[in-house]
Amino acid sequence: MYWRILYKMEEINMSFFTYKDVYFEDGAKVLEVNLLPEKYCNFDCIFCPIGRSQNKIDEKVLFEDQEQDIKELLERIDKNEIELVFINSKGEAFVNEKLSEIVDLIKSKNVKVRLLSNGYVLGKDEYRKIANKCDEVIGELKVLEEEDFQKVQRPIAGYTIEEYISNMIEFNKQYKGKFIFEITIIKGYNDDQESITKLKAIIKQLQPEEIQVVRLEEEHFQKKLGISDERFEQIKRELM
Repeated sequence: MYWRILYKMEEINMSFFTYKDVYFEDGAKVLEVNLLPEKYCNFDCIFCPIGRSQNKIDEKVLFEDQEQDIKELLERIDKNEIELVFINSKGEAFVNEKLSEIVDLIKSKNVKVRLLSNGYVLGKDEYRKIANKCDEVIGELKVLEEEDFQKVQRPIAGYTIEEYISNMIEFNKQYKGKFIFEITIIKGYNDDQESITKLKAIIKQLQPEEIQVVRLEEEHFQKKLGISDERFEQIKRELM
């Protein structure tokens, strides 16, 4: 099942894919692309840098008139001799009904694909099949307690933190690519020693190939939810 979203040309430009400047990572040329016209996500996190989610959804959406966007993406890959495409969208990229096709087209050029997901939908077979095509998948974790999950990440009704973590663990058990586990450290939610111990246990179960420990970078979030540089470096040493 998917939703069908129709846009008139006068309401939205033909092109809605957006890009960051090409950069190098470990010697490889990377193109970072967003595949959503606006925020579509299964969460509505209070600290999301994109803002509130007006489209809280975990089902596929068919956005019309993507042919030109896809053509431009492939042209950018060729023109810039890209070696890795990083799909980092405004929300959950799996929502775009053409994601599977886009991944196939990128891979047909012998270019690697990295896909960012919050990780919850990796429990769905239809999305797991798409993720399995990618060379790298990033899953995220921000809070550990059910009450915090519901309060600050505001997921779709019925979601639980236990299932969230389990979905990523079960996905990585069968995944043949590189699973990257991104942990965001947030003051008052997961920066205490008990939380660090829980994170270590999750990492042990998940067995990611790479761990990224990050924090909220936006200034307006740092004031209330940021941690000191010293504490951040200490946590990184413990988890990585």
